[in-house]
Amino acid sequence: MPLVLNDEQNMLKDAAKDFCTNNAPILQLRKLRDEKNELGFDKDTWQQMVELGWAGITIPEEYGGLEFGYMGMGVVMEECGRTLTASPLLSTAALGASALIEGGTIDQKLELLPRVAAGELFLALCLEESAHHDPYQVATKVEVSGSNCSVTGTKKFVLDGHIADKLIVVARSAGESNSRDGLTLVLVDREADGVTVTRTIMADSRNAANIEFDGAQGMLLGEIGNGADLLDKVLDVGRILLSAEMLGGLQECFERTVEYLKVREQFGVPIGSFQALKHRAAEMFCEVELSKSAVLDALSALDEGRDDLASISSLTKARLSDTYNLVSSEGVQMHGGIGMTDEYEIGFFLKRSRVCEHSFGNSAFHRDRYGTLAGY
Repeated sequence: MPLVLNDEQNMLKDAAKDFCTNNAPILQLRKLRDEKNELGFDKDTWQQMVELGWAGITIPEEYGGLEFGYMGMGVVMEECGRTLTASPLLSTAALGASALIEGGTIDQKLELLPRVAAGELFLALCLEESAHHDPYQVATKVEVSGSNCSVTGTKKFVLDGHIADKLIVVARSAGESNSRDGLTLVLVDREADGVTVTRTIMADSRNAANIEFDGAQGMLLGEIGNGADLLDKVLDVGRILLSAEMLGGLQECFERTVEYLKVREQFGVPIGSFQALKHRAAEMFCEVELSKSAVLDALSALDEGRDDLASISSLTKARLSDTYNLVSSEGVQMHGGIGMTDEYEIGFFLKRSRVCEHSFGNSAFHRDRYGTLAGY
């Protein structure tokens, strides 16, 4: 597939850009942060996103979605990244929906996916148990009896965990705590007995939660003991769509920085005329262009179901983590002292970049994974 958008995808991208610019500017994120909003996102803005069909972009038509593909969701995530739009798109419409599509029974899909597409049901993936991404390091236990499950353990860094109606819990039904074998995914109601949710607010003012399970009852999602295969696919979807969001953020950060270099004067000339800053801006430009190609290829791999999905997912996440780190750091530095103040929005991109960088594995994790997949 060529690394370009078709007419329909370009139309969706333009519509998403217009919506995010006018309805969800960074000013909205600042307001959510200052007011310590209990949801962590604007409810009216989310409802407008739902009406535009964004919650159901990747969901098949027979379950109430648009079935517009991951490329469609990717261009929406990219534009959301430009304005740092806070919403449950990643946790619910990307991670949660893909888990149901790939691992749910027909009954589960018929019951839950239409509600996701309608914006009525929020989902969250409960995976991490330590400070670093390690998808198979799972000590949370699950006892399975038929389709019913009992979950006991602790999960950290659960994106949008405090607002999720249903939690997709990665637990262990067999094997050692670091084994890929023996993982099982379970659907648990957030309000179920034995579930304790503690909301946390991250450096980028987004939501995560620490969740404890004490014999919480849930339903099986996918196969007992073979949950790693489903988990890998769900995580790769999340990594690629988060990379699409990161692409939007780093592009906006780069464009703002270049514009500042044109207008900020020192010694009577724009600082953008200084050779050292030209070289640094040129380096950023090259990294941004490489990142665009990586994201487009990864989204294509998702839509086409390519065999190299795992490799391209790690390549893309590593590339975007490094580029966003570089561009946001340079952006703050080139803005000088004012770039460190809360008055300027450039610092919001740096904070978001650091959280995104460590979500679902940082660049070191994915370089190691890429090498392993390549046989090294």
